[in-house]
Amino acid sequence: MSESDAADRATGTERPREAASDDHGIEYELSDGVAVIRLNRPDSMNSLTVAAKEALLAAIERAKADTGARAVLLTGTGRAFCAGQDLREHAESLESGRGLSDTVRAHYNPIVLGLARMPKPVVAAVNGTAAGAGASLAFACDLRIASEKASFLMAFANVGLGADSGASWTLPRLVGHARAMEMLMLAEPVKADRALEIGLVNRVVPHDDLAEAAHALAVRLANGPTVAYAAIKAELTFGSGLDLANALEMEANLQDQCADTADHANATRAFVRKEKPVFEGS
Repeated sequence: MSESDAADRATGTERPREAASDDHGIEYELSDGVAVIRLNRPDSMNSLTVAAKEALLAAIERAKADTGARAVLLTGTGRAFCAGQDLREHAESLESGRGLSDTVRAHYNPIVLGLARMPKPVVAAVNGTAAGAGASLAFACDLRIASEKASFLMAFANVGLGADSGASWTLPRLVGHARAMEMLMLAEPVKADRALEIGLVNRVVPHDDLAEAAHALAVRLANGPTVAYAAIKAELTFGSGLDLANALEMEANLQDQCADTADHANATRAFVRKEKPVFEGS
């Protein structure tokens, strides 16, 4: 199996009935309750042009609104997950005097917030190189499963830039302040085994197994208590910035909301009856 085929399979074992792609290398498909967003510009290591960033944001917004999607899977094709900003396009922008053209605020920030605030679990299937903003996209997801061939590179300093796309916020929360500083300042690649060791990813699997493992994980989440997952995401995202008393109050409010769902009532009855619960997201 080729790397491209393996990466395709990371988003499902077959091409589903509802699949859409555009000319900017972003594909969207729905399979087994999972909204798959695939970066498909393998010749450029799935780097992000303005058009690709706009298409990616549209796909994220589509996944949020898609009532058939109960989980989201973000992945890439070929030898890279995402190499970050398309530097050829960026060089042209610099030559014309446009600089960053406010792309951080206009594109990267909404993309990262869309992933982080998605009211559904989001899995990153990191099939290869994740660099710069591409790595930041993975960090903004809820869970990261990586191929043994994956690597992470905080490449910003290599081109004379500070961190963006949320890396200054997500990275220290994943690996701690000292390791985040090391990754950002030294800009050295972190291979998959080391990424697992320091908590940058949740799982590492053989490259040829990434397809099946990522799909199975996303389907498991899609079949789970999605209302509760949304509450957990909110608690962890915002709770870390609160003092204990306010975190407790937020937990209480969200727990009240979860307790009113049919999922909670059905799961409680199933537990008492020693049955497997079925979650419907309501």
